[in-house]
Amino acid sequence: MIRVDNIGVLRDDWILRNVSFDLPEGKLLGVIGDSGTGKTTLLKAISGFLDIVEGEVSLDGKKLIGPAEKLVPGYEEIQLVNQDFQLDTFHTVAENIKEKVLHLPKKDQLEMVTEMLDLLELNYLKDRQVRWISGGEQQRVAIARALACEPRYLLLDEPFVHLDQRLRLKVMSYLKSLNAIRNTTIVLVSHDGAEMMGFVDEVMHLSEGTVKRVASANDMYYHPESERQAALMGIANKLIIEGEEVLFRPSEYSLEDPNVPVKFESCFDTGIVVFNYFSTETNDRIVLSSSEAMREVKAIRIQKHS
Repeated sequence: MIRVDNIGVLRDDWILRNVSFDLPEGKLLGVIGDSGTGKTTLLKAISGFLDIVEGEVSLDGKKLIGPAEKLVPGYEEIQLVNQDFQLDTFHTVAENIKEKVLHLPKKDQLEMVTEMLDLLELNYLKDRQVRWISGGEQQRVAIARALACEPRYLLLDEPFVHLDQRLRLKVMSYLKSLNAIRNTTIVLVSHDGAEMMGFVDEVMHLSEGTVKRVASANDMYYHPESERQAALMGIANKLIIEGEEVLFRPSEYSLEDPNVPVKFESCFDTGIVVFNYFSTETNDRIVLSSSEAMREVKAIRIQKHS
């Protein structure tokens, strides 16, 4: 288990302060927060790529040290994929992946490289030097390298930003299988909290360098403690009803016994779900999701998820 015990990271000001939580084997944790709130810093501190000035990070009871004390920063058991990529740009895509499995027999090396090339759909680039591929393709190579190590802990910082929806779902399915079969612990930082739904067990909200809240993904999504927290988890509507502020998701409504008049404005069909845009009598705009356009709808009832 990784234990983060009251850590602090200081530069000109505190980036992280009094951050504590446990990462037991097999946990799937999501991390949300505004830009600059310390999400990337947290992953670097956990993985040994950044020095902390307060507190301690430990793995199975043993303190993990940062780059100031460790000649080669990082730990094989903890793999970090962030926006730095840390690739050998003069080696080919296949060679970059192979570098992570040189301890295996040659047959197993080939099998793992082939598996990762197939998973991340990199076969067409396997013999190309990394310096000649795009940033999105480099991100896929970085993910492949991390997975090839078969780490106990996988820390992912915005890993899907350059992946199309089909490939993103494919990789997420693989990660879920990895968690189920090998009990791999995965920490996922994302700017889109809704992306985590169905993937992580819990979500941590970082705000101004401290842990604001930890809750199940469903609770964080359907029962946010603030408007900002709601927005970090995806599209949220806000209406004032009988003097009380009500936050609700695009799916949290019913057409039975409607009591909130709305006027259809437009819709956007994603191919999976239709987002319908309405205005209200108080000139608020809300978004409702459905399987087809809701042009004829004149009123709704807010129906909060239990």
